[in-house]
Amino acid sequence: MARQKLDPAAAKAALQDIDGWTIADDGASIARRFVFRNFSEAFAFMTRSALVAEKLNHHPDWSNVYKTVDVTLSTHDAGGLTELDFMLAKAMNGFSEP
Repeated sequence: MARQKLDPAAAKAALQDIDGWTIADDGASIARRFVFRNFSEAFAFMTRSALVAEKLNHHPDWSNVYKTVDVTLSTHDAGGLTELDFMLAKAMNGFSEP
C-alpha cells in the first residue's frame, strides 16, 4: 500500500470519518485515549489492534496503564499522516466498542 502523505485538507476530511480522534497542531499525527472497564479489556483491544497493525505493516505509538490505552498514529516514513493511519484508527474504534 502506498504511503503517500495526505495534505492538511485531506487529513482533516479523513478525521471527520473517525470519532474520538484529534489531529496534532502540526498536522503530523492523530491521537486518541481509549478507556476500558479493566486491564483485560484494554489488553484485548491492544491484541486485536496489533493483529491489524501487523497486517497493514503499520504500527502505532501507544502506551497502556491499567485500563487506559493512549494511541498516536503517524506514518513516519512519509513524514506525516497517510491513509494507513486512518485505516488503523477506524479498526481501533471498532475494537473499542462493546
